[in-house]
Amino acid sequence: MPAPIEDPAPDLASRLDLLDWGALDAALDAQGWAIAPQLLRAAEADAIAALYPRAAGFRSHVVMDRHGFGRGEYKYFSNPLPSIIGALRCAAYPHLARLANRWAERLGETVRFPPDHAAFLARCHAAGQTRPTPLLLSYGAGDYNCLHRDLYGAHVFPLQIAILLDQPGEDFTGGEFVITEQRPRRQSRAMVLPLNKGDGAIFAVHHRPVKGARGEYRARLNHGVSALHAGRRRTLGVIFHDSA
Repeated sequence: MPAPIEDPAPDLASRLDLLDWGALDAALDAQGWAIAPQLLRAAEADAIAALYPRAAGFRSHVVMDRHGFGRGEYKYFSNPLPSIIGALRCAAYPHLARLANRWAERLGETVRFPPDHAAFLARCHAAGQTRPTPLLLSYGAGDYNCLHRDLYGAHVFPLQIAILLDQPGEDFTGGEFVITEQRPRRQSRAMVLPLNKGDGAIFAVHHRPVKGARGEYRARLNHGVSALHAGRRRTLGVIFHDSA
């Protein structure tokens, strides 16, 4: 039986604080993504994945091929979020907000992100974006997720996290997490992220700043999952803005 997750691990915030944010920021600046290793412990990943079959605790269930999104399924959590997911969202946000504000400044954008997640959610809710966006995704053999961006309203936090809840090569084969980047007057490049169970992929939601000959410009990114060959793959998606 998976361990209960109603109470987040007491060291979750300190675990995030101890990450090498200098190296993570540098990777995000250089390529638009970074890997936070073992963001969740194996028992935590198992307990979160075990929530998927339940009806309670979710606000909607999406079957991807009905909408042309790919193949597979996902469910959005309802409020209140499971404690560990809410704690992870709140603890990761301040670290990412600092980088988000630097990116906005580089791109000449006027938006600035407050230092705590509650204040940012208040901004979303005042604009009618009140539905929580953390989600669980489930893939089986042959399933995949088309390239996309998770934009849910006018207020978009520019970074998000996807945490792999199963182990590649043991629980599933195939199913690589893929990011593509498009720069002006260049062909798109594809990047496959090397994830293990519990690792968090931190990545740009829609674009990142790149320094060019004429100043900073936006490199646009999309993300998706390649087809699974066999097994089962579950992912926790942590998106920091809420949905309209």
